[in-house]
Amino acid sequence: MRCVHINRRLAVLMIPVVGLFSWPQAGSAQPRAAAAPAAAPQPQRFADGIAAVINKQVITLQQVDAEVNVARKQLKSQNIQVPDDEVLRRQVLQRMITETLVRQEAERLRIEISDQQLQDAVGSVAQRNNMSKEKLRAEIEKTGVAWSYYLDSLRQEMLTDMVRQRAVDSRIVVSDAEVDAFLNSQGRTGNNLLGGVQRGAAAQQTVPRELGLAQILVQVPEGASTQQIQELRAKADSLLARVRGGADFASVAAASSDGPEALEGGNMGVRPTEGWPDLFLRAVSNVATGDVSDIVQSGNGFHILKVTTRGPEPAQPQAANAGVPQPQQEMFAQEGPMMVTQTRARHILIKIDQVTTEERALTRIRDLRQRIVMGEDFAEVARRSSDDASAPEGGDLGWLTPGETVQPFQQAMDALQPGQISEPVLTQFGWHIIQVEERRTRDMEDEFKRMRARQVLFERQAGPAFEDWLSQIRSQAFIDNRLAPRANNNRFNR
Repeated sequence: MRCVHINRRLAVLMIPVVGLFSWPQAGSAQPRAAAAPAAAPQPQRFADGIAAVINKQVITLQQVDAEVNVARKQLKSQNIQVPDDEVLRRQVLQRMITETLVRQEAERLRIEISDQQLQDAVGSVAQRNNMSKEKLRAEIEKTGVAWSYYLDSLRQEMLTDMVRQRAVDSRIVVSDAEVDAFLNSQGRTGNNLLGGVQRGAAAQQTVPRELGLAQILVQVPEGASTQQIQELRAKADSLLARVRGGADFASVAAASSDGPEALEGGNMGVRPTEGWPDLFLRAVSNVATGDVSDIVQSGNGFHILKVTTRGPEPAQPQAANAGVPQPQQEMFAQEGPMMVTQTRARHILIKIDQVTTEERALTRIRDLRQRIVMGEDFAEVARRSSDDASAPEGGDLGWLTPGETVQPFQQAMDALQPGQISEPVLTQFGWHIIQVEERRTRDMEDEFKRMRARQVLFERQAGPAFEDWLSQIRSQAFIDNRLAPRANNNRFNR
């Protein structure tokens, strides 16, 4: 798969105005005094004011307390019962540890979010909420959240997404055989997951195009003993009994779930049905909206799933499908000829990695562009200098269909006339320059079905793959969580 062809959305760009800061950044809120220790052993452990050590980075109690204040406001604004202080601090610290690990991995991969990228994201959020940047800021500050805190949180969301793209998404390969098998299965079952409109009686049998889920996760650590697994299963059984006995699902999730979305009441969002893992789809196939599933076991632990939404895909793009450009969504929603304008293009990529910084990559791509402008052949420069797999073909990407490349690349390419060369373009893969050779219009019905099938299969793998990756980097890190039992810590042998 060509590197620019991985199509992932920035989830942060479609989150509603309230609740935009679902990934708060450690220490970004105004700190308050650390809470007094509640148990006898704690004065010795907390005398230095340290809540956790992740590799060589420290999270202080003051930072945790600042985040606890924000989390408490969030939960109250969502009408979710706030856990007691001790539980809330532990949940907040777990989230901060995950964020710290992601930032450390981003530093290792030399991934940064520039101020311009951040401002572009703010503009996208404002646009999708039909307001100006100034209005967005005013709405955020009305909720009691400082604008600087919101920007830090948005930057963390973007950083997490770029790390996921670089470390996880690039390793997911969907084969042609898998696409063929998926399309055949759709034909056998009569499901309409690819967006074609079914007419007549068949339309009544179409599965919902949109599914919202929340979860309570009881995580099973890697290498857990049989006894530990049994104890954790018993915990999951107890939580399921509480929920089915009338306890509020979101409040139980906030207090007890090990999932990253615990402090959002376990809400994992709304996606097109095909975007959820098969394991989850099977578990909720007969679960009504508002009800919960039986316990589902995965490689990550024990899940209790609540169906929050079932229904048709919305007419306007929402968070779940923000990664698919609107023209492409409309093409998926019809049958018959799909007349599409394609672009044939070349590109040169200079990757950003542990050796090449973003600044060095930009300087190099600018030099290459200047050489081409002065008369050197684009294809020859690409063969000698591009870091992309397309280099031997002179950077030739073939015929590209709208939505086939990542958004910054697509936007820059669409702005060019045949023969023109773009200014440097930054994506998660590095710095590019693009040359458009020609354009054509053709019927893409069959190609779109295959593209959509490939996207469905990719999305089903991406979520579990990212969770596995997070578990892996957590298991390899030195983590001293002083708010958790010592048995839950991972003191990596350095």
